[in-house]
This record gives sequence, C-alpha cells and structure tokens, in this order.
Amino acid sequence: MAWKRLFRNEDGAAVIELAIALPVLVTMIYGIFECSQLYEANAGMQHALGEGARVATLCVPNTSKTDGCDNPSDTAILNRESAKLFRPAGGTFTLSIPAAAAGYKTLQITYTRPMNFLLFAGPTITLTRTKQVYVPDTGTTVKTCGMTGGPSATSCTMSL
Repeated sequence: MAWKRLFRNEDGAAVIELAIALPVLVTMIYGIFECSQLYEANAGMQHALGEGARVATLCVPNTSKTDGCDNPSDTAILNRESAKLFRPAGGTFTLSIPAAAAGYKTLQITYTRPMNFLLFAGPTITLTRTKQVYVPDTGTTVKTCGMTGGPSATSCTMSL
C-alpha cells in the first residue's frame, strides 16, 4: 500500500524535470553564444578587408619624382587591416600578404576557432574571407587636347 501511494505522489516532479532539462537548455544557450562569436568574427573580417581595400586603392604621392604616385606597400595594407580588425575572444586570425596580379591585389583574412559547447567539444571552424582590389596605375599619364579642323573636331593624345 505504501508503494502505491509513493508511485502516485507527484511532489518533486518539477525538480526532476528541471534537473533533466536545465543542462540541455544551458548547453543550447551557450552554443548560440559560441555561434554568435563566428558572426562577430565574420563582421570584423569584412570590416578589416574593406579598410585594407580602401588603403590599397590610394595613390600615395611619390617623393622621388615630381609626378605620378605609388601604390601603398603590402605592409601598410596589412597594418591597416590589423588595426581595424575587431576580434572576439577565443580564436586565431591570420592576415595573408596581399597577392598581386595584373591590375589588382587579393586580400585575405582567415579565422580559426575550436568550438566549445560546455558538455562536449565541437569541431574547429575556419572562416576565410577574400576581397579583390583594383589598384591604380602608377604610371605617369600626360593628356593633351587641342582643337584641330574647327570647333567640331577634337584631337587628344595620351602618352605614358
């Protein structure tokens, strides 16, 4: 008779349910926080790439010649990216040296983070973002235009 009464008694059932559900709930909330760190890293990488692209397109005045300009150095681009990169805790950023090609540079940032979900370790996530930046032509361009053959005809010559 005492056993029947014990099995029908529901006192403390809420505590048992809480003990079962709480670890799952806390792990899920912490997992959402961990994933939000990836979004923060992605936003930081995009911001840094944008700043690096802006610096790469600048025409730095040339001090050795009276005309023309130079493109910023790769070090100047990397320094600007590093300064503007906002970082979440717990990951590693790698800034690659800009790869130069004909008329453009490719900027790249990689973020690696081992995921942790409190009760178990998750996979290591790697995010890579790249941006192609068209760099200015640093040659000296001289443009001369003049009217030849009356007001309707124009001639322009460009020399490098």
